[in-house]
Amino acid sequence: MQSHLALLLPVAAVWLAAGYLADGLPRLRHARELRQQAGRLLALTFTGLGLTLALPIAGLVTVGPTVADRAADGLTLAAVPALLVAGCTVRRLRRLWAGAGALAVAAGTPAPHGLRAAAAHPLIGLPLQVTGLALLPAMITASGAGQYLGPSATGPAITIAALAVAAIGVRHALRHNRFAERAMPERVASPRPAAGALHV
Repeated sequence: MQSHLALLLPVAAVWLAAGYLADGLPRLRHARELRQQAGRLLALTFTGLGLTLALPIAGLVTVGPTVADRAADGLTLAAVPALLVAGCTVRRLRRLWAGAGALAVAAGTPAPHGLRAAAAHPLIGLPLQVTGLALLPAMITASGAGQYLGPSATGPAITIAALAVAAIGVRHALRHNRFAERAMPERVASPRPAAGALHV
């Protein structure tokens, strides 16, 4: 087991926990619960971003190749989804937290479908979960298990990862659409007869 695994473990644990919490957000039926969970998720997200940024900074301030440098190299694949989290997910989470707070006047206040649709938006759950998944190859390599797989496993691993990301994205999009449809007001039938209708 490589020594930089100890630095990667907390980073991966925070991102995976954030992805797990984000997946359960739309299932919450009360505004107060949704606000509390959104607050926890915001805290985890800021922690994950802080840890992801701290490792490269620690590598820069030290002279020569160090454990922090090796750990920072393992974050390369997770850099793009982490940037998406910082640019999109944090803003949506803050709006969700504020919106749920405006409705959480009582413990039993139900969360409207519009709020749950916002919680199910793909730009909340997908970047968090992809960031956690992107850290798994670095964890496997740092643990020493990568040497048993060999270079021939790279192609199938990339294919499986791409399929997993696509499946997660489709799942989030379908769930978001379902809540968004429920949030739309029902169409009221017009009392006027259709054009061209015969009057008896």
